[in-house]
Amino acid sequence: MLERQVYRMPKAGSITNLTLVTEPLGPPGPEEVCVSVQAIGLNFADIFAMQGLYSATPAGAFIPGLEFSGEIMAVGAAAGEWKVGDRVMGVTRFGGYVSHLNLQHRYVIPLPDAWSFAEGAGFLVQGLTAYYALTELGNLQQGMAVLIHSAAGGVGILANRICKKYGAYTIGTVGHPSKVDFLRAQEAYDAVILREGDFAAKLKDALAGRPLHLIMECIGGKILKQGWEALAPMGRMVVYGNASFASHGARPNYPRLIWKFLRRPKIDPLRLPSENKSLMGFNLIYLYEQTDLMHRMLHELKALRLQPQHVGHVFDFAEMLEAIQLFQQGKTVGKVVVRLGE
Repeated sequence: MLERQVYRMPKAGSITNLTLVTEPLGPPGPEEVCVSVQAIGLNFADIFAMQGLYSATPAGAFIPGLEFSGEIMAVGAAAGEWKVGDRVMGVTRFGGYVSHLNLQHRYVIPLPDAWSFAEGAGFLVQGLTAYYALTELGNLQQGMAVLIHSAAGGVGILANRICKKYGAYTIGTVGHPSKVDFLRAQEAYDAVILREGDFAAKLKDALAGRPLHLIMECIGGKILKQGWEALAPMGRMVVYGNASFASHGARPNYPRLIWKFLRRPKIDPLRLPSENKSLMGFNLIYLYEQTDLMHRMLHELKALRLQPQHVGHVFDFAEMLEAIQLFQQGKTVGKVVVRLGE
């Protein structure tokens, strides 16, 4: 029986409870493959789950982690055409902070030959999030003006690249000045806004008379409200996160969270018809459970021929807590990846 290394949470609450343990892993089931994990992608859903702020967090002990890349080392009898040695990237409903895992074979796809394991570990969750939000919910069309928050993060970078395939005009926002320079040098945003000072005025200047059709919203608070007010008739706001509720500490700051919750912007559904705007939200865990839909969107994403994810920070597996702590600070650019190989 295989021995694997696992970062396990005894229960949600404090990130400091995350513990590295060794445990046995049996052979894959008939429809499963066993993957030797080479790289793990970090996501804010991991942080919220470990702190107990994510509705999809498993009860009791659990292993965080939603995406990974690696090599197949064993194949179940009914696991399709996979072979030992195939390079793959995959998604899992938690359980990704491990050296090896067994999972249903439809949750892995081939890793492009030119991509590194780190790039593979940073693509699926962000790519599916951006593509589903923009195309399925946002009705992305040629020439639209799109506002993308956290533009230097994994979702923001891929969202911009998807928008450019559609010929959209993109405005990216960031919270730190250093990220402005990165975006201007590395990513083809039409305008970049630093979210400090008079955000509403900066957004109006960046639009330069264009109607704002679509917002990728993950900030919350005043920024959400100002974006909503700037949204044009027939415009759509897609909410997929709320960074204003994120904590830089190991545990949630509950007094601060309660204060923010009570002061959160409120959008009256009775006014939506007269304002002629749409507000939508989604959770990627839902998409994980809709395997056919997930594969359809992955096929469409592949057809766009996007460049691999920008990997900005790489940590070794033994440095998992350090990687999480940096990720929490909101100072990272691109994807934060934890590696076991390469």
